[in-house]
Amino acid sequence: MLLSNGLAVVSAIAAGLALTTNAKLKDHGHQHGDVFGRFLHKSTASSGSSLSITTLGAADSTIAVLPTATGVATVPDCFGGDCDPTNATHHSKPLTRATPVPQLQFQALELQNDLSTSLPSRRRIRYGTSKISGKGEAAPSAELDPASTGTILAKMGDINMKLASDNEAKIKLLPAFDASGSTLDGKAIAPRQADGYQSFALRGFSNPTPTASSVAPGATATSVCPVANGTTYTSDAGIIYRIICNTDFPDDDYPFQLVDSFAGCVQKCDAYNYNAHHVKCVAALYIASRNKDANDCYLKSSIDNPTPSTLQIQGAIRIGYASSSATTSSTSTIASPSSAAATTSASGVTSPGVIYASGDSIIAPKVAGSYLQGPSQNAPSSQYLDIEAPAGIKLAKTLLATGVNGDLSTSYPISPETGVLEVNISTQSYLNPLTDTPHLSRDGGKGGMLNGEHLFVFCDTGSYSPPTSTVDGNFLGFVSSSVAIDIGMNGLSGNALKIQDGIGEWSDNVGRMRGFAPLTTGELAYNEASQGNGQRYAVWPESSIIPLDASTGIIYAPIVYDNVNMATKAAVFTYTGSTLLIITAGGKGGPVAERSVDKIFDQDEVEWGCIGGLRSWGASGIGGDDGNVYLFGNVAGGLLLARTSAASVSDRDSFEYWGGSSWSSDMPPSLSTAYFIAGAFMDVDVFYSPRHLTFIIVYMTTYADSTFYYRYLEADQGILPPFVPGGDSSSDYVENILKYSWSEQQLLFKANPGLSGKYIYSGGAHLGYYGSNDIVNGGTKMLLSWTSPTGLDPSTLTSEYQIVTAEVDFA
Repeated sequence: MLLSNGLAVVSAIAAGLALTTNAKLKDHGHQHGDVFGRFLHKSTASSGSSLSITTLGAADSTIAVLPTATGVATVPDCFGGDCDPTNATHHSKPLTRATPVPQLQFQALELQNDLSTSLPSRRRIRYGTSKISGKGEAAPSAELDPASTGTILAKMGDINMKLASDNEAKIKLLPAFDASGSTLDGKAIAPRQADGYQSFALRGFSNPTPTASSVAPGATATSVCPVANGTTYTSDAGIIYRIICNTDFPDDDYPFQLVDSFAGCVQKCDAYNYNAHHVKCVAALYIASRNKDANDCYLKSSIDNPTPSTLQIQGAIRIGYASSSATTSSTSTIASPSSAAATTSASGVTSPGVIYASGDSIIAPKVAGSYLQGPSQNAPSSQYLDIEAPAGIKLAKTLLATGVNGDLSTSYPISPETGVLEVNISTQSYLNPLTDTPHLSRDGGKGGMLNGEHLFVFCDTGSYSPPTSTVDGNFLGFVSSSVAIDIGMNGLSGNALKIQDGIGEWSDNVGRMRGFAPLTTGELAYNEASQGNGQRYAVWPESSIIPLDASTGIIYAPIVYDNVNMATKAAVFTYTGSTLLIITAGGKGGPVAERSVDKIFDQDEVEWGCIGGLRSWGASGIGGDDGNVYLFGNVAGGLLLARTSAASVSDRDSFEYWGGSSWSSDMPPSLSTAYFIAGAFMDVDVFYSPRHLTFIIVYMTTYADSTFYYRYLEADQGILPPFVPGGDSSSDYVENILKYSWSEQQLLFKANPGLSGKYIYSGGAHLGYYGSNDIVNGGTKMLLSWTSPTGLDPSTLTSEYQIVTAEVDFA
């Protein structure tokens, strides 16, 4: 997101020391000029018709409010100066006031528009620190015993629907190795031979690779109900379901899905379980009468409280899966890859098949081809939660001066006006339709697979009334981040993606947004007081999601102070530190980011994690809660490395840092040269490839050449994770990136410049998108995305930015 007039150099001078920048600038120039002369945010709105907003009572609301010693506080009129801030606390954390440090001013200087010119990126200046404890995970829901082939549940009452019990299909258990490499059933497994490529596979089922147009075996365009009620049904992935008609299971929903058939809905359930590495979706309910909306397919995490429905529901309940007590991963066993059907371990737990190359040596990855899918399409949800948040605070004039004030990020609670709302039993009665479908213009777009969904996380996002080919939309609002999920998986068939913003993202009926990454009340109050003047605080989630466990991911996001000259539209960005976002997905309202720590790394430290990181899974396997999390520190000459345990990601004191020869608790300075890889990086993704038995880095450089590159770790032997046969169960396999050198830079994908003729940016690899055929699962495919500037006004149909995707195929 570089300045709209071309390349820019950012320099920071403090105490006479010139600092080299080490992360990319953001191109918010055009949106800045428009947005900051207008209102940034309104809590309620009307589109020509009267609208009555009902305030949700505190007893029913799940929205965060400001607590006091005596209960819920009314929001103080102002903070700072002569105002008493003692009623504003962040949960149980007492209010503190840190001593401000001198602001380091950035000066943006234009360069000639020479795409061969090296692009130094912004130096990130940090301030403040704090930490909190980690977040717990809800226990998995109970699942149906496969022996329940009589009456489904006594709770069904008058429904009393009988289930067929004859000719039950059986899932075949394939031969498997134990952790020592011995066969569990006495049968050895020969490696698969495919074009000379030998491999073995982790036990699991194949990716159902759902598409909206695919049809599962036995499915037809006509309804399966009522004629097939009680019969069994086998999905494309080989999973056996039992059909149940006109029955609902209230609550326990995963996000609504958009499909065009009963078969497509069942495929969504299979895909959810595949990506979650456990059986979590136990039922799929398809409502054909809603097939032109975004909620015609409902995935269920339990089948408690079956209820007769007046809707014509075509349901499928999964049979033959584990009980709720069987929650550990079975990825430490090996099964023959010759079958695409689901396999079940002795504990009954299913897990996705991951193909590992056999042999003792790494296999050098080679690109076989690529395919441009095109710009993604926004398909916003059609509902919002009609809930009015408590009134915001006002800041004293002394706190509204131009320049960074770290207290606004560290000394105020999270604002209930920001962040995605959850749709649950307390809030679902407040669902209302959006008056219009908002038009969105945004950049960024990295993300990843999380809890069965594919997320796209964006930075600055403007919303507008719907434009036409001749009339531009009207500006509605602006937030520093947003999130969407891929609702069609169109990339599987080579088409442009369709992405949807969730119900919980909207703040009113016309499509103003709440923002994905929450702001503090201090940051939001400053932004609202400074609207029209050009100053604001922003949280920019710039990296891909780092998976934490089977259902949670994290992003270390920059907190940026943005100062726009309203006359020249020149933007000056000051990096003030970073915060930790803990991300969950699967709720009806859309993915949620919890800002679990107000600021974790300081503005004068290396920007740990802001360019990304890497999950090192432990002996329990992919999706487990053991192992480590590695963070990259992007400095002028390369990437530094930090790590902590998966349980300590919010504790800055728990990190240790690579110093070149050993790990230390002493944080290195930004001038350190202890890189694990040298280079000039703008965007980075590092991952382990089971197909190649080594690590691969995919990146864009700071040279503005619209090109993705890759390198691989030249280990002297194949690398195996600790959870597969042959791997060391006590090892940290990611440490290998410190032991070996990286290959020479190789071309991965060359993208065309945007419609404006300018270079692309915010490039990333969306790992896991192609399921069992994805590069991280031993397959050959990888999805890339990037931001492409159009040079057009954000209120036009085309928008100021396009989020473009492409498929890359490896040999």
